[in-house]
Amino acid sequence: MTRARMWAGLTLTGVVGLGALVAGQAGTAKTPANMWPPALKAQPKALPLSPQDAIKSFSVPPGFHVELVASEPMIESPILIDFDPDGRMYVVEQLTFLPDMSGRDSQEPLNRVSVLEDTNGDGMMDKKTVFADKLRMPRALKVLNAGVIVAEPPNLWLMKDTNGDLVADTKDSIADTYGSQGAGIEHNANSLYWAMDNIMYSSEHTFDLREKNGKFESLPALRVGQWQVSQDDAGRIYRNVNDSPIFVDYTPSRYFIRNPNAARTRGLYELLIEQDDAIVYPVRDNRGVNRGYRDPYFRPDGSSIVIQGAGTPTIYRGDKYPANLRGAGFITDSPTNLVHAMNIVNTNGKLAAKNVYPRGEIIASSDLRFRPVSLFDGPDGNMYVVDMYRGVVQAGGIWSDYLREYIVANDLQLPVARGRIWRIVYGTGPTSRGPKPSLSSATPAQLVQTLSHPMGWWRDTAQRLLVEKGDKSVVPALKTLVGTAPDWRTKLHALWTLDGLDAVEPADVQKALADASPEVRAAGVRVSERWLGQAGETISPSVLKLAADPNWNVRRQVGASLGELPAAARVDTAVALLTRDGADAIIVDAVLSSLKGVEGDVLGRVLMAQAPAANQPSEAVMMLAAAAVKAGDVPRVQQLITVATTTTQPMWRRTAVLQGLDAALPAGAGGGGGRGGGRGGGGVSTPGLSSGPRVSISPAQKTITLTAEPAALISIASGTTDFAYLAGNVAGKLDWPGRPAPVVRVAPLSAEEQKRYAAGEQIFKNVCAACHGDDGRGKDKLGGNLVESKWVNGTDIQTLIRIIQNGKEGKIGLMPPLGSKGNIVDDDEKIASVLTYIRRAWGHTASPLAPLAVMETRSLNKREKPWTDAELDAPPPARGGGGGRAGAGGGGNRGGGAAPVAPAGTGAPAAPGAGRQ
Repeated sequence: MTRARMWAGLTLTGVVGLGALVAGQAGTAKTPANMWPPALKAQPKALPLSPQDAIKSFSVPPGFHVELVASEPMIESPILIDFDPDGRMYVVEQLTFLPDMSGRDSQEPLNRVSVLEDTNGDGMMDKKTVFADKLRMPRALKVLNAGVIVAEPPNLWLMKDTNGDLVADTKDSIADTYGSQGAGIEHNANSLYWAMDNIMYSSEHTFDLREKNGKFESLPALRVGQWQVSQDDAGRIYRNVNDSPIFVDYTPSRYFIRNPNAARTRGLYELLIEQDDAIVYPVRDNRGVNRGYRDPYFRPDGSSIVIQGAGTPTIYRGDKYPANLRGAGFITDSPTNLVHAMNIVNTNGKLAAKNVYPRGEIIASSDLRFRPVSLFDGPDGNMYVVDMYRGVVQAGGIWSDYLREYIVANDLQLPVARGRIWRIVYGTGPTSRGPKPSLSSATPAQLVQTLSHPMGWWRDTAQRLLVEKGDKSVVPALKTLVGTAPDWRTKLHALWTLDGLDAVEPADVQKALADASPEVRAAGVRVSERWLGQAGETISPSVLKLAADPNWNVRRQVGASLGELPAAARVDTAVALLTRDGADAIIVDAVLSSLKGVEGDVLGRVLMAQAPAANQPSEAVMMLAAAAVKAGDVPRVQQLITVATTTTQPMWRRTAVLQGLDAALPAGAGGGGGRGGGRGGGGVSTPGLSSGPRVSISPAQKTITLTAEPAALISIASGTTDFAYLAGNVAGKLDWPGRPAPVVRVAPLSAEEQKRYAAGEQIFKNVCAACHGDDGRGKDKLGGNLVESKWVNGTDIQTLIRIIQNGKEGKIGLMPPLGSKGNIVDDDEKIASVLTYIRRAWGHTASPLAPLAVMETRSLNKREKPWTDAELDAPPPARGGGGGRAGAGGGGNRGGGAAPVAPAGTGAPAAPGAGRQ
């Protein structure tokens, strides 16, 4: 879906539904096939409901029902769960999250981890044991054979029950740098997901964890994601953030850390569905969110069109749901009181997400206090939903004024001492839930057999136990599975188990490299890395042969694994990959991560390559040029400038070179080359809108100083084309002896912005010129001088919009609201047009404005009287924070889509919220 379609059409979309919700019986909620999805169910007051009444609020697809697993008083404010090998449920209870009317978290050590058991097999938990208490804001949980890891930022503890009573009686420190105690809920280290490669992945943190022989090793990582991680059957890691639905890590961040000259990290944290396309269908009004005033993102009945607070991306890997849901991604969206499901579509290795239901959700509630904050793909083949059950889940301290008023008006802050865990079940009878596991007592041979189980939880747990226990008696059986297992998933688990036991051999990997499954081949490439740097190794020819594999993902993995070879052995294959796939940003960045020290050799050959017109290696040339800048390679940069200024070179190549230099060069001697304030929405975080480019490249720390003036580049920069503008940008960031002060260049308006400018000119002439004059300099005692106005030319567009909306008292007198007689003040498009005009007319170089930027400020501004200069000089009102949720879900705010842009090789955290293509 395009942004234009969302802006123009989605505001008119009504809530879907074929009838009212029909409640089921005996602890279930059902909706007949001809009644799903249901119509919006209004609630005049968001009163707390008992679990028995709350279950009647659920809407689920035909054939599904919801079962209660646990609730208060057994548990309070649950945020996370995990299962031990015998099916007992460990729960993190976050009692100190917004516990009272203050709107702030408590730092008291009052939280706990509890163990729940179903002792009679009826599916409901009936016994609770407090495993660990007196915890301060715990954030992550992982049940291992060695004990239970609990994150209590900044501490990461290994807690052990040494006598079998399910109470921790020892606590050993794994790390004291896991997050920050003062960082709060929203952005803090969380998740400890043991993935197929035997690494425990985290979100919002700069290291992952690996257990070896009872000891824990920290693995440097880039900081990506926000709320928990999951994996698919191939072992790929999934994440999300704020209102961005689901991302995948094709290339783990540790690859990018190898090369400090790599300027971008495409392939890490790749968005699989645009926010505009992940349309949700709540069954109640959702205006009670941080930015509930944003009309375009709500239907006329108040239900949200878009995800408001994504959390806990979980891939369903069970076998109890219909085939169309196996392998699907589920995310919580607690602000809209639902769980959203998306199919993960694999096209020759490239993934994309698509809504499972055209109109409807896997579970949606008409109860505002239903707050699904995390999910778990359980051992019985069903999805478990952790419901914090409360009125407020937006992190305290970053409430917008709008949300604060909504909370007070609806009495939402209390009660809080509640919480439920639900199970989403398909069908009825014994087949709807698998048998209770007892893997803690399974023999090593039985665990090997479990690697062939149809459900992911069983395979994952069996692999983890085999690796943790380190019993190598199973090695022969694992080797047999690698070569002969009928299910490719079993082959993967067997291969990674061998790797985790340090028992894998080249012969095992050779089998994987030749396997019919591309997922097995790609895993074989990764596992082969342990030998690629060794003298006399014999496996690299088989690995490098896969650079021509028909599967995109296999080629990507070869590109990432090249870095383990000796430097000279990387070049030929890197050139082959970049020539074939040089237009593919993800493969390009995987290869670049492998090229530390040989970027120049590869660049020279790629520049000489003759690529088909449809596959010009533009991304490869751009990123190799950027690498030359980051490496501080002045001669190489000078050669690239020669390429860019040589008219006989293909224009795509010249452009790619300049794009790479421009992106990687820092603001140079004069900070030159700027766009006069940038484009876009002035910092508004909305789906499909950013205030900057969506491809983020980390610039070098220092500028490049040439030996002489780049005369040819400067000559090109004197033109008026886009290429000339790009040349001017690059020249403005370079330095050389005797360099004059740079000329500030202003980016030309886009076609859409130019149209808005023209419309704004007409509005100005019709409405504003009578007082301000055609030249903008004002008329005596009628209108102020706009040409010299700090309000017009400044970067604080909120202040300018507020003046337009309410008017301003000044020395000359009262400026009324813009178009107060023509309804212009209520038209975001018209306001954006006239402001674009006055910020670019009469020699001005300020940025144009978009309607969404106007909407953001106008919606927050509830004032009715004109502003004074003193009031406008004060800081603008808060707009609310960025996606804070208790534990692992639900926020109610719209922040920017996130992506890692930290300089590769530094291990520095990437900024959650940076742009991404």
